[in-house]
Amino acid sequence: MSKMKKKGRAMFVFICILAFIISFAGSAIFKMTYVSPKLKKYSVKWSDETGKIYTDLSYGEKPANKFDLYVPKDNTKENYGLIVYLHAGGFATGDKSDDAKMLQWLCSLGYVAAGINYTLFNEENSDANVYTQSMEIKESMPYIVEEAKKLGYNIDRMAISGGSAGGCLALIYAYRDADTSPVPVKMVFEGVGPSSFYPEDWKNYGFDKNAEAAAGLFSVMTGKTITADLFGTPEYDELVKDTSPLYWVNENTVPTVMAYGMHDTFQPYEGSVRLDEKLTKYNVPHEYIVFEHSGHGLQNDNKQMVRYSEAILEYLEKYMMN
Repeated sequence: MSKMKKKGRAMFVFICILAFIISFAGSAIFKMTYVSPKLKKYSVKWSDETGKIYTDLSYGEKPANKFDLYVPKDNTKENYGLIVYLHAGGFATGDKSDDAKMLQWLCSLGYVAAGINYTLFNEENSDANVYTQSMEIKESMPYIVEEAKKLGYNIDRMAISGGSAGGCLALIYAYRDADTSPVPVKMVFEGVGPSSFYPEDWKNYGFDKNAEAAAGLFSVMTGKTITADLFGTPEYDELVKDTSPLYWVNENTVPTVMAYGMHDTFQPYEGSVRLDEKLTKYNVPHEYIVFEHSGHGLQNDNKQMVRYSEAILEYLEKYMMN
């Protein structure tokens, strides 16, 4: 292959990656700022009477290894449940502070809540990827549990959640890392998080027809060297397993609430169908909520958003209450 052709293909892969990051992050911002009037009941007006917030607590040596902890005012219980919420942003942008409203609401329900930052993929951190981010999340958990204990909140169970990129990372922890969690993981809830990397599903980027472009993006996302000829082989499955929640589903997988837009053009809706089918196959308790008129922002189905919020509460009451 000529140098010019190689350069052209490399540029095409770069453009695909850049388009993914920009669009994925941008859609997440819209999702964060849009609030339906019907969802007002799933929020809280925060005050000292609700709880207290501790910001930028450290869990590692990297600059991004920080977390915020939200603790309820009532500190008289023997044990508390922890809910971790991971921020959106296409794995390249975003911050734990973006989810302050969600974390405040979760804390108002009587849970200790935590928002976690992780090293983002950018020019300064070109080695960051979904796998390294998932490992930072995994490493943060003992620090969060210990910090809560120091503040007088003994954690004996947890749930994990997130939106978009954060949803993917939440699924990875709940499915892949639950066995090593410092406290039992009882459930996961998430919205529009990628769960697998099948090129034929990612047709919104043309990856069903351009395997080289798919290999380029998936290599960046997983931190593994993926070539087009690997697709459809056991070797490929092994390469992407650590960043693909779908591969970890079994009869012991934790209960799951998940929401996806049928017209999502940033991550594949088809991937959520695969996840629903596998959870069903293994009889995992789960709620699969499809937003039939929405894309990645889940912005066009208010009734479904209310249902998603209701399902979260139902699962929290069922699996996180003492």
